[in-house]
Amino acid sequence: MTATWDEFERIEITVGRVLEVGELEGTRKAFRTLVIDFGERGVRRSAAQITHYPPEGLIGRQVVAVLGFEPRPIGRFQSEVLVLGAMSPEKGVVLLRPDDDVEDGSPVA
Repeated sequence: MTATWDEFERIEITVGRVLEVGELEGTRKAFRTLVIDFGERGVRRSAAQITHYPPEGLIGRQVVAVLGFEPRPIGRFQSEVLVLGAMSPEKGVVLLRPDDDVEDGSPVA
């Protein structure tokens, strides 16, 4: 399957900074909840299966996420953005982030 450039350009991939981390209760699989600051694009929430990261290691970390999806319910939580990561057989989701600190809300191109 291929995508057109127009389809790709509709996807808003953006860098944000994790402000808060929590545990999501009542789900079959373990999830962390994240509150992420995307600068001028606002603060959004996400649920992600990234439990191999200690919560204190995520606070202040920049992540790459897709904005613009409809909110997705994960248990009773509404996940507003999709945090991106590489899938590792050993670690699960390994979060993507820029090599250098950039302004929160910076688009990924």
